[in-house]
Amino acid sequence: MAIIQAIPTSFKAEILQGIHDGADTYKMALYTSAATLGAATTAYATTNEVTGTGYTAGGVTLSGFNVSTSGTTAILDFTTDPSWANATITARGALIYNSSKSNKAVYVLDFGADISSTNGTFTVTLPTPDAANGLIRLG
Repeated sequence: MAIIQAIPTSFKAEILQGIHDGADTYKMALYTSAATLGAATTAYATTNEVTGTGYTAGGVTLSGFNVSTSGTTAILDFTTDPSWANATITARGALIYNSSKSNKAVYVLDFGADISSTNGTFTVTLPTPDAANGLIRLG
């Protein structure tokens, strides 16, 4: 089992098909180290999703959908870091998905190690939205 950070192949095709847009609802779900997520992930699933105090299956809604460009790179970002208050959970990675479009996968994040919170705020800090660091970059 592994979580491999990637833009799912299905999402790349769906962009060209015009399936996703800024009016849709995007969510982030958290996963344990037992999850298998990567480029082949096509949709949100509950298998090996985090459970615990302060976390609800399906994750949280992301806010601040923003598309920008830097040079020849297009960047998709969310302006607010997702968080779970009063959470006692452990997560190894996350899936961003489009709940408006049959829960289609958008991006897989690998935290690189298990991250835990104990009755505190669990926050996923999104990277600076630029050509070198942006969350989802097409260049």
